[in-house]
Amino acid sequence: MPVQHRSPSEPPVDRVRVLFDSEPVGTLTMSASNALAFAYDQSWLTEGLSISPLSLPLREGVFVARRDPLNGMFGVFDDSMPDGWGRLLTDRMLRQRGIEPSSVSVLSRLSIVGSSGMGALEYEPAADFAERSPHADLDDIALECAQLLKTDFSPDLDRLFALGGSSGGARPKILTELDGRDWIIKFPSSVDSANIGEQEYAISQIARECGISMPQTRLFPSQRCSGYFGAQRFDRELLPDGSSMKVHMVSAGGLLETSHRLANLDYSLLMRLTMRICGSIHECERLYRLMCFNVFIGNRDDHAKNFSYLYDRDNNIWKLSPAYDLTENPGINGEHATTVDGKGRDIGTDNLVAVGVRAGISRTRCMSYAKEIRECIADAGFSVQS
Repeated sequence: MPVQHRSPSEPPVDRVRVLFDSEPVGTLTMSASNALAFAYDQSWLTEGLSISPLSLPLREGVFVARRDPLNGMFGVFDDSMPDGWGRLLTDRMLRQRGIEPSSVSVLSRLSIVGSSGMGALEYEPAADFAERSPHADLDDIALECAQLLKTDFSPDLDRLFALGGSSGGARPKILTELDGRDWIIKFPSSVDSANIGEQEYAISQIARECGISMPQTRLFPSQRCSGYFGAQRFDRELLPDGSSMKVHMVSAGGLLETSHRLANLDYSLLMRLTMRICGSIHECERLYRLMCFNVFIGNRDDHAKNFSYLYDRDNNIWKLSPAYDLTENPGINGEHATTVDGKGRDIGTDNLVAVGVRAGISRTRCMSYAKEIRECIADAGFSVQS
């Protein structure tokens, strides 16, 4: 169906249609309590799926979101909203058009996302902001991003927004197409070293050697630094005819209706969530490996939006997504955002094994996976953390 567009300067949106890769799913409105209300279309109830199994089961009726902790948002729709770099770009674009960002409702912000968000969900009417355009020289984009972060101004804000306005995460990035595939390419933030791209690429290679499921990654060349890190998007699937299909994706925070800014998760809870959503001990073992890797590599930025689940529509099953945003990160006060067996620091193999055993993985396997990943990281020349 044709996409409905609207100007961001038009009256506020009071109703948003939710689509799944162009298929109508349901309608979003605001409730009397100023929280989102959602109802599935009858046609989707017959042929579709629950877009968020825990909070939006596939049934008739109106669902109303809780006020906290997502300010009246359902987690699955909060996942569509840009944060960090994408939020900064969106707010700058609004101000450039004479619109105060604080006055823009969540429905209007979903309208701004339109069909450009992560995953398969789309929103109509779509605000008529900048059209997506091919990226130019990566060094030029990196300089523009650095200028915006430093001075709060960019001479080419339209292009930056078109390339990265729907993205999440703190670091500047673009969403682009290369050789028929969709990629995310990242640039240094104001607090990163110039060679952060090379570091993240090296860690992605080690993660793959450790048996962590990873998307294809590349280090894109630069004349200014050692390169820019890029990852192929796993929420886009290449079809035999060369076209691309959107894949539905929900983060752990989205499923649990919790904010990634709250350090309230433990890997044991993520294990239970994985078994509940995926129904597979194999997926729990994948999460166990990722937990061990995060601990041993020192990635303490393991918050609720850094774990996601993909829906396999052909087989009607959910799977843990490939790993992403793997870096050496000291965390807040040196603690993991997601605790391990109740501990945010000084995590030992016994804590890792305890989480795995509670999830139903044999102690022997847990010990073996932890040993394998620890040794792999050490052999790569990294200092093993705990």
